[in-house]
Amino acid sequence: MTIGTPPSSQAYGEPWYWDNRYANESAPFDWYQKYPSLTPLIRHYVPLRHHRVLVVGCGNSVFSEEMVNDGYGDVVNVDISSVVIDAMQFKYSNWQQLKYIKLDVRDMSPFQSGSFDAVIDKGTLDSILCGNNSRQNAAQMLDEIWRVLKDKGVYILITYGAPVYRPALLKESCVWSIKLHVIAKFGPEGSSEQQARELKNPIPLDESGSSVEDVLGKNPDVHYIYVCTKEPKTAKE
Repeated sequence: MTIGTPPSSQAYGEPWYWDNRYANESAPFDWYQKYPSLTPLIRHYVPLRHHRVLVVGCGNSVFSEEMVNDGYGDVVNVDISSVVIDAMQFKYSNWQQLKYIKLDVRDMSPFQSGSFDAVIDKGTLDSILCGNNSRQNAAQMLDEIWRVLKDKGVYILITYGAPVYRPALLKESCVWSIKLHVIAKFGPEGSSEQQARELKNPIPLDESGSSVEDVLGKNPDVHYIYVCTKEPKTAKE
């Protein structure tokens, strides 16, 4: 699939861009990482296959299909683009384990509070941060993710956002305990036993995020994975 270049990066934050893109480029595409590369980490933090998982900004990725093939039995997918949701509902109409819903991640009121065990985000927060009113929209999105997660549920954020930026944003309005993992942007498909161990080992993360540079050096060619565990509601009060 050829990825077109938007008029500017700001377009990634706008619904019209995604409707146009999916109307013209229907082939499946996975942002950042594919499921085989992330499998060890997903299995580690979401070990029970019956757990209810929410994938935000699902697009036309096969990530959720591969989760189901790996044994997960309840994967809910949301996207702001009606074009892609219509296509995915048709494609997976016979898959009971997969649901596709058109929804704005800033307002997921159709979902009850505490209704998911895990939320997976591959680039959706990054897209929100490209748009207008980015900080406000990002805060609304994170508040909603925090709300729909069960206590001790996990938000797995795969992002290009470095530790000097993302943890501060994550903690602005929500109470999380955060672990940081990293994965090579262009690593091999799937994982060897050694790669799986390395992926599951957290990187030391201090308040400023500067500790990561000591381990990885400057400008590492990686995606950052923040595993954010929702603290009980009393901790936020």
